[in-house]
Amino acid sequence: MSAVAAVSPPTRPAGRSSTRGACGSSTSDGGRHTVAAASSSSCRGAQARPAAAVPPGGSAAAATASSLIPETLLELAEDAELQQLYARVAQVGQAALTREEERRRRRSLERLGVAPFNTVLQQAGCTPLARSPATILQLNIGLYCNQACRHCHVESSPMRTEMMGRETAERCVALLAASCASAGGTVRTLDLTGGAPELTPQFRYLVQEARKLGVEVIDRCNLTVLLEPGQEDLVDFLAANQVRVVASLPCYSADNVNKQRGGGVFDRSIRGLQMLNAAGYGQPGSGLALDLVYNPGGVFLAPPQSKLEPTYKQELGEAFGIAFNSLLCINNMPIKRWADQLVKDNKLEQYMQMLVDSFNPAAAEGLMCRDTLSVGWDGRLYDCDFNQQLELGLPSPSKRTVFDIDCLADLRGDAVAVGTHCFGCTAGAGSGCQGATSADE
Repeated sequence: MSAVAAVSPPTRPAGRSSTRGACGSSTSDGGRHTVAAASSSSCRGAQARPAAAVPPGGSAAAATASSLIPETLLELAEDAELQQLYARVAQVGQAALTREEERRRRRSLERLGVAPFNTVLQQAGCTPLARSPATILQLNIGLYCNQACRHCHVESSPMRTEMMGRETAERCVALLAASCASAGGTVRTLDLTGGAPELTPQFRYLVQEARKLGVEVIDRCNLTVLLEPGQEDLVDFLAANQVRVVASLPCYSADNVNKQRGGGVFDRSIRGLQMLNAAGYGQPGSGLALDLVYNPGGVFLAPPQSKLEPTYKQELGEAFGIAFNSLLCINNMPIKRWADQLVKDNKLEQYMQMLVDSFNPAAAEGLMCRDTLSVGWDGRLYDCDFNQQLELGLPSPSKRTVFDIDCLADLRGDAVAVGTHCFGCTAGAGSGCQGATSADE
């Protein structure tokens, strides 16, 4: 590993040696893939990755020593499969690899005799997929991240440079202002994701502008970012703006988390949670919401949220004194890094079979693509964050970017773009960025 200064182990009450057991089900090892930044012809107002920040009164050396980024980069450099992937990206391009990934899913479903997703919805008597009034505006404001998780459908890492520029951010604020409740619209939430959204230049601007409009703000936080140099005031900033933190913690077991998210991530995540708790997050009556996100570590579905949440609260409370509000359980989508892992393990068809066998019509009624609009870092519009990563844009050719619409109501009634990956959102209790899309089974 790299010569990165170790983070002090999180405090643990006496008599409690470690967390126990696995989360949800058994875990599965696998390499963590990342894809080199792909150029875009529509990168309006794109900004390059910032240099590592230096704390006030600190030195560049100290900043580098306390960051997770050098360790993440070393792990990526030592990944032989990653180097092969880079070579393929350079040879055929990222778009070609995405098309190949889609063909594999489609052939798997054809061999299983499964009809297209929209046909399955129709046969099940589900409401046709069309956009209802939007309640959530989700912005992926950059792919740069201090981690490189093996299940990441965005394929973020410290090597990604794509970030939202100010012109696009200002346009998103204008759309929010025209679409939020105070303007007679339906949008209640601005959902900021990445990468690590906090490490992008537009994050704090977007938070502050949305709060001025009375809109709830969600920060999809990987927790380790709270310990990055230059982010010493981040917890206070989030609390001062009453930002809802939705934090990734795929297990209460250090072994499972580190396998999915990288060496040392669990300890840093616990430290981050303790910092949030100290600021009032997750505490009764504070008004500061802290939710955690679970995703499976193998070829199985996320368990019911109502069943796993009490175990999470007991384990994290007893071991580390951590409190949080709710647990969101999200299935791994068969795209990008997780799709690569399934192909490597020769389990893609098995996984697709499981998703189809677990199809739940009730989950289809609550799909996030019905009332959430996803915006890429470059301003392009999508029906969901998963479509965004597959570059599956809105069906309407006249509504491609944030500069093509005046408010989110312009999209009401439009058809939703679907693909073979959509079975991941309708399996079991359903899955979306807000957790289960139906009552727990």
